[in-house]
Amino acid sequence: MTDMYKPMNDDAPSSGPNRDEPATNSNEASRTLLAGVVGGILSAAAYLIYTRLPDEQRDKLHAQGRALLETRINELRSRFNI
Repeated sequence: MTDMYKPMNDDAPSSGPNRDEPATNSNEASRTLLAGVVGGILSAAAYLIYTRLPDEQRDKLHAQGRALLETRINELRSRFNI
């Protein structure tokens, strides 16, 4: 057999995990879609709960959110020496 008729590495039949890629990709897509749907449902439920909170609790949540954000910004600034 001459080199002209030998299969290249890309053309050689393989029984490795590369043959399962289409099934894996569709499985990944369905998982991603499921995660997006669950995330959307959870965020909608959180919004409904938030809208029913009294004003005092909303203000507390805003203050906690601002404090957390300031902490993270200061942490990032100290890491990058800004």
